[in-house]
Amino acid sequence: MNLDLGSIQKCLQAKMVGSEWKLLAAVPSTNAALRALAQAGAPEGTVLLAEEQTAGHGRLGRPWFSPPGVNLYASVLFRPAIPPREVPGFAFVSSLALTDAIRAEGLAPAIKWPNDVLVDTRKVAGSLAECASSGPRADWVIVGVGVNVNVTRAALRAALGAAGSAAGSRGGAAGREIDRNAFAAAFLGSLDRWAATHAAEGPEPLLQAWRDRDILTGRRVEVRGEGEPWTGRVLGVDHEGYLVLRDARGARRRVFTGEVRVAD
Repeated sequence: MNLDLGSIQKCLQAKMVGSEWKLLAAVPSTNAALRALAQAGAPEGTVLLAEEQTAGHGRLGRPWFSPPGVNLYASVLFRPAIPPREVPGFAFVSSLALTDAIRAEGLAPAIKWPNDVLVDTRKVAGSLAECASSGPRADWVIVGVGVNVNVTRAALRAALGAAGSAAGSRGGAAGREIDRNAFAAAFLGSLDRWAATHAAEGPEPLLQAWRDRDILTGRRVEVRGEGEPWTGRVLGVDHEGYLVLRDARGARRRVFTGEVRVAD
């Protein structure tokens, strides 16, 4: 079944998300397409969806396999009254909304810092946030998600090789095909509610919910980024979205970018 705006809007319960809509057959990247609209003054809550991404990517510029007609590729525009340093914490709205929508299907998703959503240890979704600012506040924030909804394990393995073994899909985990329109509406509705919570109460409710769904706290991990790899035990996530660890020497360290892998 193709994505259909009427079907999504019929199921959607939201106050702000969905102020304007774009549904495209294919784009290089939904974030890039929405960025152009944001710069042209698109209103907060604008949603851009695509059936296919021809150059989708995730963190660290890594490609995101985005075949047509089976998954969810979506970006949403926000204009929160926050300084740029708070954007990573605000961006937790995406992984919280994704886990809400997946839980509604009877599954038990978890979040792996900073933006991976896993079911049964397999990555089924990821999100990527970007922002622009010309002063003390962010001009806009775009939150983009890629969700493996109905793509098959065979297709993932064929496209990703060995990396495909660590990926999964919503439909595969549920053992049935998922209605992408209903899932999109559930995700966008939850995204709207978490953004409203952030606007009314600040980041703390989001952080608490995120920590409840996090799978890394307490685990020993290897961190790869600039310089030599190092190991530490995860203490949690702070208000600015940094991963906080205690390294082998007992020093407290904060990580904002890089690859984190479970080491125990």
